[in-house]
Amino acid sequence: MASRLAGCSSRLRQELCARNAAFARENHLSHVESYGSTPVIVYAPEEDGKRHGNFFAASYAAVLKRPEWARRLNKIHSRGRKSLPAADRKWRELDSSMSSDALLMNIFCCPGVCSSQSVASLLGTDTTDVPEFGCKARVPLLSSRTDQTEVDLTLGRLFVEAKLTEGDFQKKNPAVVESYRDLNKVFDVEALPRSGNQYISYQLIRNVLAAHASDASFCVIADARRPDLIEAWHAIMRCVRYAELRTRCKVLTWQELSAVLPGKLQQFLAAKYGIVPPHPLSSFAYA
Repeated sequence: MASRLAGCSSRLRQELCARNAAFARENHLSHVESYGSTPVIVYAPEEDGKRHGNFFAASYAAVLKRPEWARRLNKIHSRGRKSLPAADRKWRELDSSMSSDALLMNIFCCPGVCSSQSVASLLGTDTTDVPEFGCKARVPLLSSRTDQTEVDLTLGRLFVEAKLTEGDFQKKNPAVVESYRDLNKVFDVEALPRSGNQYISYQLIRNVLAAHASDASFCVIADARRPDLIEAWHAIMRCVRYAELRTRCKVLTWQELSAVLPGKLQQFLAAKYGIVPPHPLSSFAYA
């Protein structure tokens, strides 16, 4: 299993690099390429300020209208100075074609998506729920304080963790993971997967604890071409003690979600990300 799953992230990254190079060129979008053997396409806002190559047009317009969403556009790219050509503006994280946060906003900021009954039924949300990005889940700690880590998306009582080309769900030292108040109550800790001394899939552990503490639901959205992430999800779910909590946790692929999205947004996702609704007779997973 491990050998079959190895390299899923890099293969998807290579595919997205090629797709976005063609997408940017064919649509005459402002962009640069990162340094390195496999250049990543990083987009800049168009001169009119109303469009951005990394965003579906209707989604970007909606983002600009909401200050709390627009603030997400300002996060500086952590490797921009070293890996990208100099520009008149500082490069932002959501400029990158590899950004799972940008993909998340492309979908959930698009008018009509969250109010769609089909989307709400798939996610277990209400059609009146409004997306909030980067909210603190405030998971209880043993110290009586709360964790300040952000959740990618909250939609009503649903927490969402978004993944695209990220390598994994992060590893953490025992001192961090074991500082959560409900860790032993929620998980069979001895069964949690580890790499050496570190806990594997820390983000999943933390978000399951967040769902437990808030009586909420939790969903990971990953690409169907990333069976490694989906396997990591199942490895953590097997360690959750409560069946009722497991029913409030789910994994969903971008491909499954795309099946209930508006047609023009589907076309955008297909061209830029290679994300298309799953065919019942085919598999998106790499062999």
